Amino acid sequence: MTTDCDVLVVGWGPVGQLTATLLAQQGWRVTVLERYERPYPFPRAVHFDGETARYLAAAGIGDRLHEVGDPAVDYEFHTADGQVLMRLELAGDPPGSAGWPRSVVFHQPALERVLQERAERLPNLRLLRGLEVTDCVERDDHVEVTAGGRRITASWVVGCDGANSAVRRAIGSTVTGLGFFYDWLLCDLVLKEPREFRPNNLQICDPARPTTVVSGGLEHRRWEFMRLPGESIEELNRPETAWRLLEPHGITPDNATMHRHSVYTFSAQWVDQWRRGRILLAGDAAHLMPPFAGQGMCAGIRDAANLTWKLDLVLRGRGAPALLDSYAVERTGHLRHFIGYAIELGKMVCELDPAAAAARDTMLLARAADPEAEEPPQLSGVPLTEGLLSGAGPGAGAYMPQGRVTGTAGTGRFDDVAGRGFVFLTDQDPAALLDDADREFLADVGTRLVRVVPAGAPVGEGEVADDDGVYLPFLAESSAVALLVRPDFYVFGSAADRVSAAELVGDLRRGLLSVTPQRSLSGGPV
Repeated sequence: MTTDCDVLVVGWGPVGQLTATLLAQQGWRVTVLERYERPYPFPRAVHFDGETARYLAAAGIGDRLHEVGDPAVDYEFHTADGQVLMRLELAGDPPGSAGWPRSVVFHQPALERVLQERAERLPNLRLLRGLEVTDCVERDDHVEVTAGGRRITASWVVGCDGANSAVRRAIGSTVTGLGFFYDWLLCDLVLKEPREFRPNNLQICDPARPTTVVSGGLEHRRWEFMRLPGESIEELNRPETAWRLLEPHGITPDNATMHRHSVYTFSAQWVDQWRRGRILLAGDAAHLMPPFAGQGMCAGIRDAANLTWKLDLVLRGRGAPALLDSYAVERTGHLRHFIGYAIELGKMVCELDPAAAAARDTMLLARAADPEAEEPPQLSGVPLTEGLLSGAGPGAGAYMPQGRVTGTAGTGRFDDVAGRGFVFLTDQDPAALLDDADREFLADVGTRLVRVVPAGAPVGEGEVADDDGVYLPFLAESSAVALLVRPDFYVFGSAADRVSAAELVGDLRRGLLSVTPQRSLSGGPV
């Protein structure tokens, strides 16, 4: 059947925007349905990490990310009297980084505007506003979606339509909830005169009133106040209540403009069914997490990055539809890590019992003073432990860092110089590792063969010099002469010689068409 579009995306927030753009860049006909006539004028998320920035850059807006926010510097957790319980350093460029600032505080309407302008330059991407989805039915070879009285057909549908997702209801997916939720008053403001905040991002773990004070990017600030027992939502959400709670922080109507105040309820959950046939879920339609790790939107962006390259291969006939089952496996595993950490931070912040809070403070202050204390869990570049990964060689599932390299066309970030898609990365001549059939297969799925040479060495076609010393050490640490890296920058597998290189390519060939190997690195089949 000839459909109205190849992919129908429901929802035009950042996750829907990225999903639609990444697919349209591959040449697919993409239609987006958005229930609201106009862009939402207020921010929701205020933070994204370097891995998210790398995915946004893949959508063609890397040179404009400076327009939407600023690199973050710090994030601290304080006692009620101002002692530092925990400090997370957000500045600098850590090992294994994505090649972008590790943490950015941003203004969501600005990001959505930049993504909108990028989408407008893609003639095969069509946005239809003011249409609410009322029905979504899968047929034998397509999906029929009804919205605003219109019927639209698509080969595939991706629901990025938020926590109250109509697409999720249509596929009947249930939700696993972890029972961790609280009401908070959110206040978004702009100060009338510049003011420096130290730390710039702060959680005040005060049992009398847990409070959040963070940057909202582009001179916006956000305060959040937890609802206390016996306090009604209506009482908390009054303007006079907001100003009363802000006053101890030196914020009054005289020196700040309130753009919004509202009470929201955070929760921790994910769907039990990410996909039914030709219909998939992403972003808040698939999961919600507490805000304390700043990973809510980042998780949705990772959904888009994981899903779109797989869907592209399926649409091109280079991957079996079953390939899309690895999407749910990989994303659920990641979310358990992020949501678990966000809950632990949330429990620390939201404690209302004074005695329990005092015990918490004693324990965390001792840990903060201990130079041997365990570091906080990793949040960016967390390895995949299960899913579409090779059984050949070590290193499968690792996140591939990004450094600056020099190629024949110039110097820049690896993704920009070498190109995106699958990458066969080696310190040897690829022709010495791959036979003609393997090279033909890799070319067919859009793989770039890239040889890495030491910094300062001359480069030829298909070669890059490792200016930042990222890639040659990474290969050495993996005991590999070659790595096969997925389009979402995770290592599919490694090879130690020509024989294992053939095994590696064979694993990918079989994996795309039959989704074997799909394994758990923690042991046993998925």
